[in-house]
Amino acid sequence: MDEGVDPTAMCRSLVDKFSQSEQLRSVAVPEILVLFEDWLEELENEVVTTIKRRGSLTPEDISRDLGVSESGAMFLITKLKRDGKI
Repeated sequence: MDEGVDPTAMCRSLVDKFSQSEQLRSVAVPEILVLFEDWLEELENEVVTTIKRRGSLTPEDISRDLGVSESGAMFLITKLKRDGKI
């Protein structure tokens, strides 16, 4: 991946836009949305599995283990907590 691009930040932005705008949802390409949601779910499952296996993890650990930025790791942790998964 390009070092100048933070894919997690891009995804966070997409999630925010999708959740805030019904109009955007109606024009989004369903196949792309499904791929994005699948990818995000895989990342979430990896975080949950890793936490269960190793105990609590820091955002730095998750960042390193998953190959995402620390802000991306924080996004995943926050989302998982909000969703009651961790």
